[in-house]
Order: sequence, then structure tokens, then C-alpha cells
Amino acid sequence: MEKFSYEPNGYNRKEVNQFVSDVIKETEGIILRCRNQNKELENLKAELQHYKDLEETLKVAIIKAEETGDNIKKMAREESELIVTDAKHNASRIVNEALLKADKIETNAEILEKNMKIFKRKLKIIMEQQMAVVEEIETLELEP
Repeated sequence: MEKFSYEPNGYNRKEVNQFVSDVIKETEGIILRCRNQNKELENLKAELQHYKDLEETLKVAIIKAEETGDNIKKMAREESELIVTDAKHNASRIVNEALLKADKIETNAEILEKNMKIFKRKLKIIMEQQMAVVEEIETLELEP
């Protein structure tokens, strides 16, 4: 605290006035600094809120991206399972068709083999009959 000098009517007016003026200036400086700090504080609070909002938005975006990734994986897995199932069905169908064709070809081969045996027997019988006719002709020519 500052000490003032004494005069006949109290303290020295000039010193007191200078002190009061200094106190006013210092108080105004403090008030100005407080206002500036309050403004800076408000700006920092607004910036902090902006970053909090941004952080929340990023969290939501990350969660949605993870969900989307999971959904894509699930869809890809389901699609691949469908492809495999379809391929198995097609393979079974192709094998069954091949088995049916093979069975049909085998049946046709058996029929052809039977027909060939029948044809050979008939041909043999015809040839034997023709041989008998030829022998009969030879026998008739020999008898005059």
C-alpha cells in the first residue's frame, strides 16, 4: 500500500489523485484483460464443442463403416454359399444326366449285341440252307 504525504487539510491531493488514477488504469487493464480472456475462453469453449461434435460424428461414421463392412462380409459369404450350392446342384444334375445317358448307351449296346447274335444265327441258318441247296444241286447233277 502506498503512503501519502500529509498536508494541512489531509493527504496530498496530487498524490491521492495520481494513486486513484493509477488504480483506475490498472483496474481498467484488469477488466480489459478479463474481457479478452472471457472472449478467448468463449472461443475456446466453442472450438472445444466443435471438436466434440466432430469426434461424435467420427465415432458414428466409424460405427457405420464397421457395420457396412460386416454387412458386406455377410453378403459376400451368403453369395459364395449360394454359388457353391448352385454349383453342387449343377454338378449333381450333370452327373445324373451322364449316368442316364451311359445307362441308355449300355442298354442300346446290349440290344445291338442281341440283334447281332440273332442276325448271325439267321445268317448261319440261311447259309446252311443255301449249302444244302448247293449240295442237293450237286447230287442232282451227279445222277443222270
